[in-house]
Amino acid sequence: MDNPPKVLVCDKIHKAGIERLKDAGFKVTVVEEISHDELLNVVSEYEVIMVRSRTKVGRDVIEAAKNLRVIARVGVGTDNIDVDAARERGIEVICAGDAVANATAELTIGLMLALSRNICLLNDEMKKGNWLKGKYEGVELRGKTVGIIGVGRVGRRVAELTRAFDMEVLLNDVVLIPEDFLKKVSGRFLPLSELLKASDYITLHVPLTPSTRKLLNRDNIHLIKRGAFLVNTSRGGVIDEEALYEALVTGRLRGAALDVYSVEPPVNKKLLELPNVICTPHIGAQTLEAQEKASIEVASKIIELFSYTIARS
Repeated sequence: MDNPPKVLVCDKIHKAGIERLKDAGFKVTVVEEISHDELLNVVSEYEVIMVRSRTKVGRDVIEAAKNLRVIARVGVGTDNIDVDAARERGIEVICAGDAVANATAELTIGLMLALSRNICLLNDEMKKGNWLKGKYEGVELRGKTVGIIGVGRVGRRVAELTRAFDMEVLLNDVVLIPEDFLKKVSGRFLPLSELLKASDYITLHVPLTPSTRKLLNRDNIHLIKRGAFLVNTSRGGVIDEEALYEALVTGRLRGAALDVYSVEPPVNKKLLELPNVICTPHIGAQTLEAQEKASIEVASKIIELFSYTIARS
């Protein structure tokens, strides 16, 4: 390219994607911990910015980005990007869709197992020198019912994995779930209220949008089957954390595992300090394999977009 497009990498991403862009002729600048003010000052120099969840790309950044053509999210979800502002400016917003689905689904299963067998609690007690054999009785996944809210890439993979545990699979989404997938996982579609009543485990895999914010709230959490477990590896804002806290302290929920929070890092300490809550720091996509795949997938999409533009010009 005579005038190579300039790419600003704002967060830490796997080097494989960066190398792919460089090999394709892009000029890549990496500033992994760029501040918001710094981004505002330099964004006008770039045609592409690559971010993960840390960097917020709001309307102010987009309006300052005079030459910006692509915002690339190396992960899933765009709640840290003002998509409407980008659309108004004709800026493409792309994500890594398939790359991180399996990693997040596997974390979900791991959290279900950890809740079921009190793994985190007993690990802590062992390290304190306490031998609590017999005090805490766990439960098995086999034969239980899992309710999966959101049947996109991650939700589908969770459904596939839970079948290995001989779990009954219930599914809910606002879009039509293909009949062939329902047959594949021996799953059933249920309205949200019915799914909450019937599930021993509830796991959320929906994006954060105006319609999903506080999707689980005081109006419906009371419908959850008493003694059920809840896992959230999607976005923290899809659950009303105060209502969740009440459900946990009253025993409506036996336990919850949270990888995401309404504010990150989380500030709702009383929720995290409950003994029946397992918490991880938004690590759904944090595997070596997922990070490499995500960086390559996004880099490939950027290259394809610019190649298409060049071919048309």
